Amino acid sequence: MVEELLEQLAQWHEEDEFAKIVEAIMDIPEPDRDYVLIGQLGRALNNLDRYNEALEQLLSIAEQGEQDPIWHYRVGYAYYYLKQYDQAVREFELADELEPGDEAVLQLLDWSRRAAGREAREQRRFAAAQSSGGVRSGGGRFDPREFVDFWEDSDYALESYVSEPPTDELIASVEQELGYKLPAFYIEMMKQHNGGVPRDTCFPTEEGTSWAEDHVAITGIMGIGREKTYSLCGDLGSRFMIEEWGYPDIGVVFGDCPSAGHDVIMLDYRACGREGEPAVIHVDQEADYEITFLAKDFESFVRGLVNEEVFDTSEEDKADDLRKVAHGAFSPLLAELCGKVTEIENIGGIIRKICTAIVEEKGHFSLHADERSTLMYDVQFWLYTKAYPDTNRGEYLEAYSKMIAFGGEFGTGGYAPAFISDWLDDRIRSGMIVERGGALAFTDEAKEELLHKLKNVAVPAAGNVAPFILVEQENGGMSVILNVGTYLADLFESRAEEGFEGNGYDWASLAAVYLEEQMPELAETVHFDPEADMFCAYSGNREAILKFAAGFKKACEDESLIRDLFSRAELD
Repeated sequence: MVEELLEQLAQWHEEDEFAKIVEAIMDIPEPDRDYVLIGQLGRALNNLDRYNEALEQLLSIAEQGEQDPIWHYRVGYAYYYLKQYDQAVREFELADELEPGDEAVLQLLDWSRRAAGREAREQRRFAAAQSSGGVRSGGGRFDPREFVDFWEDSDYALESYVSEPPTDELIASVEQELGYKLPAFYIEMMKQHNGGVPRDTCFPTEEGTSWAEDHVAITGIMGIGREKTYSLCGDLGSRFMIEEWGYPDIGVVFGDCPSAGHDVIMLDYRACGREGEPAVIHVDQEADYEITFLAKDFESFVRGLVNEEVFDTSEEDKADDLRKVAHGAFSPLLAELCGKVTEIENIGGIIRKICTAIVEEKGHFSLHADERSTLMYDVQFWLYTKAYPDTNRGEYLEAYSKMIAFGGEFGTGGYAPAFISDWLDDRIRSGMIVERGGALAFTDEAKEELLHKLKNVAVPAAGNVAPFILVEQENGGMSVILNVGTYLADLFESRAEEGFEGNGYDWASLAAVYLEEQMPELAETVHFDPEADMFCAYSGNREAILKFAAGFKKACEDESLIRDLFSRAELD
């Protein structure tokens, strides 16, 4: 009977039926639940995000679990998602001591150590700011003359944010609805201009967030009222973000961010109480509602805002990401999966081409809910389930991060789990992905449709032309591009005193000499369209570009030839 129950529990776990596991075990009288059953119950509760209950059950068998690495892993898992990172570190370290080298344990141990360190640094910043005092510790008087140029009153701002100045009665009713007393400086500022979009929208940080390594950005500041969509008690106001989006109920959401809900700026009343002077924090939903301390009070926050131009590294970031998707090494898992593909040639090159288009369009390498990102979700799912056909939902969602999200050189550096689960749910609802015996797979029709899409973007290998990238054109022609900066950098440095920098225009000058002297028959067929960070040659004749790309790459690998050709290149 016990063996049959354990087999049933294992099957439910494979099918992600965690609620059934909990129900079945809870139906067993408590005195009859042994160590194994309670461990299974704790695991199922963890998978249902019921971490406090999981911890309660697991700690009830702590003595028996002392030498069990799985028990320590499950306890650490609950502590991690309860944000009790020091305890999580302790449990994962014990699990690793008992059974060294487990990947899941080591990954969560690393995450826990990072989170614990970050939390400790944030607490120190919070404490230092609160103890710093000063004349403006929430007590500065608002002077309208200092904020004459603070707001950017666009049509959008006026329609979505800006309301009439609040009356004392409205302020009192909003405070009652929110459950918190608003800062005096905030109230006085709103009496002069009730909500809106600031001209300066960035606030520097000492910790990185999902937005940037050194700052957060805001879209607007909510006014006091209910009328406008982005007002404290409006349709997308503070209570909505807390109740519908799951932000912590520790204060008031007053600033929205460019992520459309995936991070916010809040007044944090944890240290001061509901009537006190709150700190200002950034809360990041994509990082499990991670909190970053920003300022000791609202006045310090608005005075600390700076213009986005201070942090504008978009061109450099785009160039870096273009180099990453063109040359970055695939993760071990992605490389393994690509090596098993026989249905289509050069799958690695196709992936790089799609991701290059993503970077060109967005300016950075990230996957969200757009068309090309969805294509990459499809590609990764097909690659993984082709190699591992017995994969269930939980296993795939766990494996996903090891392909591209945290793929090392060729990786986005992170991802929003909701995008992946939403994509998977949509594919299942539409019938493109089916479940057979707990395993997920594309239907034959969906697989054929995906292969058709990939073949449409496929580029013949034409020999190894990397780091050059071949790109199909809609008119049937083709381009060859190079994200400049690292390849043959020493060649251009040899004439740096003349002004050569190795940019796209310098590469075009070099390519023109090569074309004129080595392939004069293509001189009227191949054309150049360089940019500062990219070399580009194109033609309506695909064969011409393929021939040029292969020949030019070969010349670049011949040091004496390329230096001779470069000696006659002219600075543009």
